[in-house]
Amino acid sequence: MKNIVKLALSFVGLFIFSVLHAQDAKMNTFINQLMAKMTLEEKLGQLNLPSSGDFVTGAAASSDIAKKIEAGKVGGLFNIKSVAKIKEVQKLAVEKSRLKIPLMFGMDVIHGYETVFPIPLGMSATWDMPLIERSARIAANEASSDGINWTFSPMVDISRDPRWGRISEGNGEDPYLGGQIAKAMIKGYQGNDLSKNNTLLACVKHYALYGAAEAGRDYGTTDMSRVRMFNEYMLPYKAAVDAGVGSVMASFNEIDGLPAHGNKWLLTDVLKKQWGFKGMVVSDYTGINEMIAHGVGDLKTVSALSMNAGLDMDMVGEGFLTTLGASLKEKKVTLARIDEACRKILEAKYKLGLFEDPYRYIDENRAKTEVFSAANRKEARTIAAQSFVLLKNANNTLPLKKSGAIALIGPLADNKENMGGTWSVAANLSKATSLLQAFKETIGDKVAIHYAKGSNLDADAKFEERAGMFGKSLKRDNRTDDQLLNEALDAAAKSDVIVVAAGESAEMSGEASSRSNLDIPGIQKNLIKALLKTGKPVVLVLFTGRPLTLTWENEYVPAILNVWFPGSEGPYAIADVLFGDVNPSGKLSATFPQNVGQVPLFYNHKNTGRPLRGPWFQKFQSNYLDVSNDPLYPFGYGLSYTNFNYSDLVLSSNKAKGNQSVTASVTLTNKGSYEGKEVVQLYIRDIVGSITRPVSELKGFQKISLKPGESTKVSFTITPEDLKFYNYDLKYDWEAGDFEIMIGTNAQTVKKATINWSK
Repeated sequence: MKNIVKLALSFVGLFIFSVLHAQDAKMNTFINQLMAKMTLEEKLGQLNLPSSGDFVTGAAASSDIAKKIEAGKVGGLFNIKSVAKIKEVQKLAVEKSRLKIPLMFGMDVIHGYETVFPIPLGMSATWDMPLIERSARIAANEASSDGINWTFSPMVDISRDPRWGRISEGNGEDPYLGGQIAKAMIKGYQGNDLSKNNTLLACVKHYALYGAAEAGRDYGTTDMSRVRMFNEYMLPYKAAVDAGVGSVMASFNEIDGLPAHGNKWLLTDVLKKQWGFKGMVVSDYTGINEMIAHGVGDLKTVSALSMNAGLDMDMVGEGFLTTLGASLKEKKVTLARIDEACRKILEAKYKLGLFEDPYRYIDENRAKTEVFSAANRKEARTIAAQSFVLLKNANNTLPLKKSGAIALIGPLADNKENMGGTWSVAANLSKATSLLQAFKETIGDKVAIHYAKGSNLDADAKFEERAGMFGKSLKRDNRTDDQLLNEALDAAAKSDVIVVAAGESAEMSGEASSRSNLDIPGIQKNLIKALLKTGKPVVLVLFTGRPLTLTWENEYVPAILNVWFPGSEGPYAIADVLFGDVNPSGKLSATFPQNVGQVPLFYNHKNTGRPLRGPWFQKFQSNYLDVSNDPLYPFGYGLSYTNFNYSDLVLSSNKAKGNQSVTASVTLTNKGSYEGKEVVQLYIRDIVGSITRPVSELKGFQKISLKPGESTKVSFTITPEDLKFYNYDLKYDWEAGDFEIMIGTNAQTVKKATINWSK
């Protein structure tokens, strides 16, 4: 019977291979015939990705971009929204250009389209891959119904530095978790058939190492060993390539003294040759041109450098369009390389089905029913609630009762524009909801709600202006600080419990929003201090796009719920969690430090030759004089309204050999009185290696739901694949020896067992 099954599977595999081979052959024939007709200028035009600006419908034909499209000098556009505008521009390409090559239309669909989900750092805190895939599927459905067919997402840059603003746009500090999320997002965007009109071509970014920029400043230098590169930072990019991502975006930073946009080792040797990436590589916004400021050369020089390095498409800079012709004559680039780049763009369009039907993604009726639909909003509410991380809950302050009176206070309590967070470019802010509005709609008939702003976002009006860009103003209140505070104290006096909506605004994190101070702004902290003095229970609803330093808040505030920036339906989800309709189950994907001086701080660090053993402080061991080595909240941390108990860890064997597998198990029990979800996490430590190895590495996780009193056995199957790493020679393999297996509720709180694994 087994032989029959194997034979059947082999026939299925052969059939699929034959179909794919035939499809590729058909595509190659089509593109060969098309490219044979193209002039050099038309080929270079395909490599050009300008930003159109979101012009008024009817104005495209008279715009400067129209002339370039008609001349075949544009391969795609981005930043246009709506079927009507995209149809107008596509008509120029397929009806007025010589070869009638359709355009691609891209957009930064990062964490939703008009239905906005939590920021990516918040989504990663769900540790729920089907849910993350579903969010990307909904985003693809909405964006494609508005004519978009390419998204510049997912961003999978590993970051261990919360000063970096774009940590909000990624998945935290861990390569394994980041790789799993990359695969889920790509599957959600691209589906199983890119030619369907509800898919998006995904673009993994920023390749590579963008999240490790020096000092946490955007666009900065990244300098690290290749051992660290491959073991700690490259895995999510490779996971995306293995998942079939259609495009890759280069990063702004330099690597080994050469900007990524012109780094042939990175773009060709690793990405295309070693990893076998077959899609197209696109620059970031003016990324080629910015190599001039790096000191690499003039526009002509850096454009040739990028082309030779393996970059295929130039976003906005137009260096390819305007200089490669001359560089070809001077033999600084080859026609074969230009043809290769052009082919990659044409292949993407072919796979999207645009040559078969240039208007495939243009359907006036779809957007009416599929964008910001009731069903999508309902899912966004459910997903947002799964992303929240309960950081503290002293004396079971939460969940709140649906009775009595509540004071809702803080600069983010009645501000709808900031709920979507950074990079929510397609969001319709007029449809957004504030926390105050959500409270009134969900529990306003049961609870008296007393609102007061309490303080501005920051005492510095100029800082607040910088933190409220792109229509996300905090609507600064010009009353004095004392007047705002007294109003808040009056609201508190009428209430049984105080909910403070505080933290960052949406644009305090994100691109070019690095911070050197990770505290909550001082004026908001003063507000919280004054409210604590009332003696009434205080719940901090924390809005943030990064790990903050919350040492004081953790000591004095009874309950802290981190809601990140939860998206268009987030305020309703916050109410759901605060009042116990949903039990929080989010877990941190990035370590929260005690203070900024500990940064970078991450769980999977290496030991020193003098690791701290025993209590802090000890002279001549690796520690600080003024603070312990511990994080405030470790990686994987997150509380629940219920209590989960872990049994001791049991291994199926404490010895293994070769390709054998071993099962590691614990029994998980819900000891509390609420139904809840727990993310059970598997970590492994390679105790002795040919190079130094981390103190632990995440290798698996499962999100388990249990009713009160219920128990279940949670098991992980471990194979030599889980033991592999890149050695000193960058060979990916595993080494025999002792391994510590750990299962627990976060990276610090685990059950342990040891196994010896021989070759």
